[in-house]
Formats: sequence, C-alpha cells, structure tokens
Amino acid sequence: MKATITYSGTDYHIDLMKPIDISIPLVNTEDNPIAWYLDKPEIAPVVMHDWIGKVSEGQSSTNFNNVAFNPHAHGTHTECLGHITYDFYSVNDSLKTYFFFAQLITIAPQLQDNGDYVITLDQVKHVWVENNQKAVVIRTLPNELAKTHQKYSHTNPPYLCDKTASFFKEQGVDHLLIDLPSVDREQDEGKLLAHKAFWNVKDTRHLNNDARLDATITEMVYIPNEVEDGWYFVNIQLASFVNDASPSKPVLYKIL
Repeated sequence: MKATITYSGTDYHIDLMKPIDISIPLVNTEDNPIAWYLDKPEIAPVVMHDWIGKVSEGQSSTNFNNVAFNPHAHGTHTECLGHITYDFYSVNDSLKTYFFFAQLITIAPQLQDNGDYVITLDQVKHVWVENNQKAVVIRTLPNELAKTHQKYSHTNPPYLCDKTASFFKEQGVDHLLIDLPSVDREQDEGKLLAHKAFWNVKDTRHLNNDARLDATITEMVYIPNEVEDGWYFVNIQLASFVNDASPSKPVLYKIL
C-alpha cells in the first residue's frame, strides 16, 4: 500500500506497509526503561474481594488489568509546553495533526569540560539540511539495544544544549524527537534551558504570547541502527490523555 504526499510543492512517495515503529513498548518487568527515580510500571489484574480479573485464575471471562505508570519516566512519550508551565496545557490539545516531514540525524554527544555529554549546535549544523522539515528525529551514539530497557536515574544522560534547541525552533521545527529521557540535564536546578528554548517559553508562570503551544517534544524513542539517516514522514500517535504528556507511538515512513 503506497501513498503519495504532496508537501511544500513536492510529491513524496511512501510505503504504508513498511512502518518503522520507534516507540519502546511498556512492560511491567525490569526490562522496561526507567528514568526519574521511579520503580517499574505496574500492569496487574483488578482484584475485588475474591474475584481476580484474569482468565487464567478461573474466575473471570476477561483479562481486566489496571495500568500504573508515568509517561515521562517509563517509555516513549510526547509532551507539550504544559510540562513546564504554571498553568495547565494538554498535549491532547497541542497535537492536532499527526504526519510531519522529518529529517533523521545521528549524533555522538560531545564530552564537555564538566564531564557531561552534550549535543552541540556545531554537531547539528554539520548534518542539518534545510528542506522545510517540521520534525527532527535524533539518534545518539552509541546506539545499543540496551536503550530499550536502560535505567537512567542518577546516570546524568546526554542532553541538548539550549543553543541547539533554539536552532531547531528558528528553523521552524515543530516536533523534536530524541532517544534520551530528556532534552535537558538530569539535574539542572530546574533551569530546563532546552525545553524553554524549543518552546520559546520566557516565563513559566506568565506564558508569553509567542510561546509555541503547538510544538512537541518526544523523548525515549529507539531508532534501530539499520534505519538510515535521511528523509522520512513521521506519524506521531498519541493516547488521548488530558495531560502535559502522553505515551506515544511515533512511526517513521521512509521516503522512496
């Protein structure tokens, strides 16, 4: 099943039967990735008195599970600027279209004098090709399968410098996807410089009129090594949570 998408005056062809899912599945085991000092997510049958919502227990005709997790800590998620603002904003209101022209880039974060690994502006400019792309997908090196069950808490993972985030904003990128738990430093004294730069948030308590309400950040994706850098359409699929963030399923479609 092939489709032709006309974008910015050019026809692009994709094969809808060849999706590349870059989300990380949520599981209730230690194989689940974890960030922000939480325990693993919980998926367990409902228990009401002597009734257990699990077919194999012999009392229920259906499997009937409760699910407890945190979108930011337990896997692939998409967030809006409501993640950092005093007032409430929902990602379900921010993301209203779901297909975007995207560039996939691969970068090895650079070691800084303070010991941090950072995705710098110079690195991004080296691989950036201006083509009116509205999304950028960042794969970091090393890119081991261990990312799909990484325990990030207290590890100071790599992150974006705020100049890099500002560059994406200035280039008209509305949707930033990355394979790290955050675009900002794990412990940054609440500065959130990259989040603020990308969303153009100047005051989290009194939101400026030109803040980017429709822009999103998707974190904790995983892009397999065999997926080549270059041009794609990305389909960002959300669960309809009225929350600053939602678990999400971004899917790439290679341009033929």
